[in-house]
Amino acid sequence: MRRLIALVATLSLLVPPAVPAAAGDDLPDIGSPSNSVLSREKEQQIGRSIFRSLVDTDRVMEDPEVQEYVQDVGLKLASQAQDGNFRFTFFVVNDPAINAFALPGGYIGVHSGLILATTTESELAGVLAHEISHVTQRHISRAVFANQRSSILTMAAMLGAILLGAVGGSPDIITGAIATAQGISAQQQINFTRANEYEADRVGVGVLAAGGFDPMGMPAFFETLARQSGPLASQAPEFLRTHPVTVNRIAETRERAASYPRPDVRDADGYAVTRARIRVLSSPTPEKALESFLGQQQLPRAAGDIGTEYGIALVRMELGQYREARALFQGLLATNPGVIPFHTGLAGAELALGNRDAAFGIYEQAMELFPRNTPLTVRYAEALLAAGKSKQAHTILLDLLNNVPPTAEQVRLIALAASAAGDTADAYYYMAELHLLKGDVIMAADQLRVALSTPGLDAVQKARFTARLAEIQEWLDREQRARRQQTSAGKQQ
Repeated sequence: MRRLIALVATLSLLVPPAVPAAAGDDLPDIGSPSNSVLSREKEQQIGRSIFRSLVDTDRVMEDPEVQEYVQDVGLKLASQAQDGNFRFTFFVVNDPAINAFALPGGYIGVHSGLILATTTESELAGVLAHEISHVTQRHISRAVFANQRSSILTMAAMLGAILLGAVGGSPDIITGAIATAQGISAQQQINFTRANEYEADRVGVGVLAAGGFDPMGMPAFFETLARQSGPLASQAPEFLRTHPVTVNRIAETRERAASYPRPDVRDADGYAVTRARIRVLSSPTPEKALESFLGQQQLPRAAGDIGTEYGIALVRMELGQYREARALFQGLLATNPGVIPFHTGLAGAELALGNRDAAFGIYEQAMELFPRNTPLTVRYAEALLAAGKSKQAHTILLDLLNNVPPTAEQVRLIALAASAAGDTADAYYYMAELHLLKGDVIMAADQLRVALSTPGLDAVQKARFTARLAEIQEWLDREQRARRQQTSAGKQQ
């Protein structure tokens, strides 16, 4: 009997205690019990933390052109999926696996291997629309809530099994009942996940159509992956293992897509350009990438494929064949003047050939045509820094920072430019912003204090740094109060 009491006591610790009514009064009421488990603010914190971990371990492809394209496609879809309640960040993971995933807080990652596996922009958009729908439907928070309830039910069943076995005196009864309880819990979780996938498909097809893409892009990509996968689960693409695609699911998605008008859409130039950049960036050697692109040139569909030509030009640059690269970029730019990477590619080739005036002329003309474009401004600033024109680099990067939400790489670059230009206090301020983007609030506050102690501050700088430090301190105070309240509530329970 003592063993029974010990088992009951141990299992009771695994069952989450009920939250008192008073503790839930401060939670926002937006119509779902799952919010009491994982609020949107907590989702943001979790997602940001995981994203920064991926960045810090060099898993995220921080190429400005790739990042700009994926973010543009993602936000185009996200704007059709919600009314502004969610903030989305789209990024590419440098991984050949065919996979995509949604993190808490609207962070959506797509593997480089998946982008290369798609054959149309609508297929890529279909995957992003599916992952967006996981976020807008609160599947992660709902899963946490469902798991919490499932755990309580499972523990109750296991406790009952132990009591039954103790009374009956049969250890086999205990073992069998516990296995049954665990099986029920697992099946509930599988069913919940399948329901999420079907819902993300249904919602995602509508988002895809509303975004101006071909709604058949989603089922078409599912079918492609299903055909490519072998009979063994280990041979299936990672996306199929994390998002199981059945015949019924493909048929249902295709039927839903057929209910929407099918527009006559063509892939944006950015799709081909991005796939070419990813192929170069992820290739083990430039020679391997060149071999791949030259092979693509022999295919029947190669005519007019700017991605293949652009990829060859990029590889020529990496191999030091700057004249050949310049000729390719000139041809691409002459026929496609609206594609920004062709401007920056040609300017880079001119710089490599020592034609600095020609290169800066190309950059300046492009800046007039495409003001405040992030990849263009970053490439121009990098060229200015290399040429010792750090003040000018700081100026154009500051204009971009004041008007466009920055990436971490962009903030790092402006900090470098400010430091090189002798604007030391501003450099510390930018480093504070970089630490904030990485979620290190304490380090950000320290950098601002160093900035405030820098000699020669003007009134504007002092006011800006002080205001930012006050915002950070206010946030820290709120977090400390929240932790104290949670600790107090935990002790009361």
